[in-house]
Amino acid sequence: MRKYLIFIFIVLAVAGCKKKNKAVTSTIPGKPALTTPAQNSVCISGTIISATESQVLFTWNPAVNTDSYDLVLKNLLTYTSTTINTIDTKINATLLRNTPYEWYISAKQNSSSTTTQSDGWKFYNSGAGIVSYPPFPADIMYPAFGQVITPSNGKIELYWAGNSVGNNIASYTVCLGTTSNPPAIKNGLTESQLKDVAVTANTTYYWRIITFDADGNYTDSGLFQFKIQ
Repeated sequence: MRKYLIFIFIVLAVAGCKKKNKAVTSTIPGKPALTTPAQNSVCISGTIISATESQVLFTWNPAVNTDSYDLVLKNLLTYTSTTINTIDTKINATLLRNTPYEWYISAKQNSSSTTTQSDGWKFYNSGAGIVSYPPFPADIMYPAFGQVITPSNGKIELYWAGNSVGNNIASYTVCLGTTSNPPAIKNGLTESQLKDVAVTANTTYYWRIITFDADGNYTDSGLFQFKIQ
């Protein structure tokens, strides 16, 4: 009887270990690493389809625990996004020429609803006869969209990040106000920040950044909003 009880104990212990090991097995997809088109590049390797469109190859490294991928493409002029699903680590997509884009990969696992997103990379899909390229729209860093801010002595700071293919950004214009068409409050900024911005409590603000390069090209970050407590 004693030997039988010892046997049952061992069986239960082994089963418990198996369940424990199974419980810690991760099904969360790994983070994909992008390869091409490269960050902040002029894409010249696409296949021209027409005067307005070309086909571009996107590639990335495989991610662990992943069954499929979503390629998400964002047109940085219209701010519209397109999603393409694939089980491969490369895919062709038809894009507008002469247009800046941002892209990222979302890794998916069939047995989990959790997805893992790669970094976002920007590139410019080139067009015929282009000798200079507009800067990429500025990335709004702070305040983020919808963020609630507690000011210090009635003032806040604004931060953003700018990039361009030719590394020739000349200046920024900051537009800020309480309507969805905020006026320019500062022109000719060469730094990607604006300090000591006076704000009013219990107020929603709208803001955008206009980026200018040395060739006279410019882009709009798109409209963002935040609230002051």
